[in-house]
Amino acid sequence: MEKSTIIGLVLGFISIFVGMILKGAPISAMNNPAAFLIIIGGTFSCLFTGFRLDQLKKLPGLIKMTFFRPARHDKKDLLNLFVELSQIARREGLLALESRAQEINDPFFRTGLGMIIDGMDPEFVGDVLDAELSTMQERHAEYRSIFTQAGTYAPTLGVLGAVVGLIAALGNLNDINKLGHAVASAFVATILGIFTAYVLWLPLANKLKLISEAEVSEKRMIIEGILSLQAGDPPAAIKAKLMVFIPQNQREDLGE
Repeated sequence: MEKSTIIGLVLGFISIFVGMILKGAPISAMNNPAAFLIIIGGTFSCLFTGFRLDQLKKLPGLIKMTFFRPARHDKKDLLNLFVELSQIARREGLLALESRAQEINDPFFRTGLGMIIDGMDPEFVGDVLDAELSTMQERHAEYRSIFTQAGTYAPTLGVLGAVVGLIAALGNLNDINKLGHAVASAFVATILGIFTAYVLWLPLANKLKLISEAEVSEKRMIIEGILSLQAGDPPAAIKAKLMVFIPQNQREDLGE
């Protein structure tokens, strides 16, 4: 579970509500269905207008990903696996890796290993894996843009909601009590717009970006390892190449 997402959201809600109390603003002011309709409904209406339905169907899964990050390879385990594979390849040849390739669950890793076992040209293997990685990055950016766009729409819709509220307030100029309540309600939409943009949508977009970057780094490590296996590099050389993908403070257990 990605605890930082939960901590951030909880702190965000606590901050806004405690801040309102400290400022003397009644929490009951947030009970404004019209403001929620304008901000939440308006944001989703913009998303439906700006994105395809098949893209938006991914939204629940993307949100879930920010709470439960997909399982990935541990880079230290990945390095040790490539060292082991290189030892087998040097003793028995690349064809001996075929049985090990079937045990690998990662399709990207398995595909790359399969190509070098089949004796494909190193440049071709590198081009195919790089192209697949680029396609993955484009796909991630496409889905992440749903969140960044929502973060762009929400504050503007908050201004729209405030204007609508002020129009309603101007209809109560003869009643000071109603006028004050109407003006206060008008700015609830602005609060919701800014809050949803900067506490929900944009931070979630950034979390997805970090998850994507971690996966890209892992995939680049796999590409480097596969091409090194194909080149017949000795285990020590492969270890040295792949060590650069592991943070300096995590290299002690690997003999660095």
